[in-house]
Amino acid sequence: MQFELTDEFFERLQLAIDSKDEAFIESQLKELYPPDIAEIFNKLELEQVKFLYNYLDEQIAADVLVELEEDVREEILASLTSKEIAEQLIDNMDSDDAADVIAELPDKVQDEVLAQLEDSEQASDIVDLLNYDENTAGGLMGKEFVRVHVNSTALQCVREIREQSEDLEEVYAIYVVDDDEKLVGLLPLKKLVVSPTRSKVADIYDAKVISVKTNTDAEEVANVMDKYNLVAIPVVDALGRLVGKITIDDVVDVRREEETEDVQKMGAMEALEEPYMNTSFLQMFKKRAGWLVLLFLGETLTATAMSFFEDQITKAVILALFIPLIIASGGNSGSQASTLVIRALALGEITVRDWAKIVKKEFYTGLAIGILLGIIGFSRVALWSYFVTDYGPYWYLIACTVGFSLVGVVMWGTLMGSLLPLLLKRMGLDPAVSSAPFVATLVDVTGLIIYFSFSLIFLKGILV
Repeated sequence: MQFELTDEFFERLQLAIDSKDEAFIESQLKELYPPDIAEIFNKLELEQVKFLYNYLDEQIAADVLVELEEDVREEILASLTSKEIAEQLIDNMDSDDAADVIAELPDKVQDEVLAQLEDSEQASDIVDLLNYDENTAGGLMGKEFVRVHVNSTALQCVREIREQSEDLEEVYAIYVVDDDEKLVGLLPLKKLVVSPTRSKVADIYDAKVISVKTNTDAEEVANVMDKYNLVAIPVVDALGRLVGKITIDDVVDVRREEETEDVQKMGAMEALEEPYMNTSFLQMFKKRAGWLVLLFLGETLTATAMSFFEDQITKAVILALFIPLIIASGGNSGSQASTLVIRALALGEITVRDWAKIVKKEFYTGLAIGILLGIIGFSRVALWSYFVTDYGPYWYLIACTVGFSLVGVVMWGTLMGSLLPLLLKRMGLDPAVSSAPFVATLVDVTGLIIYFSFSLIFLKGILV
């Protein structure tokens, strides 16, 4: 049953901590999974976390530590000696998690922890992983996997799994290598189970294997695993030698981080480096103020654009009433298009090479939506003219100005909203930077030009 951290449970646990109710604490922690315990720890005071941490066995404590928010994890690690970190935590972690934890430690402490590890092979694996960029396949992979030689038998495969069972949480597949340790294929567990024990691996393994290189970008790894519905993927070096394995839980974290970053950028701000509640006032100010200042300066161009049409506004003040309607419609249509294109790019549904198809699709979509809004805008002015005299005898010309302007502005907004992310992608920049507010600001200025240009066309005779 899925655990839910309710206010009642949280208050009861805090009372148990204050009263040192060991029976209640032990019974509750025993029933929870590591992610559930981490969720609780992330909401407690540091001293309360340290108190509860002592009730966890070494394996659970290691699993919980990996799930904790970075600042909480740092505080716990700071309270432990190098020997305790090595023997109680690192020894009970997969190599990739161990490398992530050690990477957060000061350089001096890193050396001390590695020196305390009893298994020199584990220390060597961790050091190897620390050499890779954290945003690459090498930084994501773990060293726990089953490999067999292509000339092995099915029985030898089973023995290999048994020998490594203590180091493996899950066995997704058996990777087959040649004399040079190069990856040549994989042996699915199902095929191993149904094959006779004397079968040669060379006769039953699958030579079609999807792998990634150690320098492959983490987001690309996630895309590959998503495309081929993989729960694990082998990692090879530049020579094709098998060096690690990435599992689905690793790429889920990558997906979450990338999506969070994109959403924040689409909100017209720099991506936060830490969770919201852990971000300081100064960092929050820096991440948000820059873009808002840039957007503000962009919006000042709106006033500049209006100044060029001051004479028209003076002669037909009624035109000013529809300015918010026009620029809002253009901004909204541009925001819609940019959001759709940015997300499609992130999911790999489209590429920059599809720009012509995207322009065609957005052109017709913008035209259709623009006509719809234009008809509504025209009808609004026409109907309103029956009840008030604000529009004067030339209400139909004002209605045409509003209607045609909406068509033009919406079409322009959809085209700009769809093309700007593609342009940034082509330039090697993050498409998420072309956020909805940024597109809206751009379309606001150009929308005014379109609006007053149509007013000159339809109202030329009465603006003299």
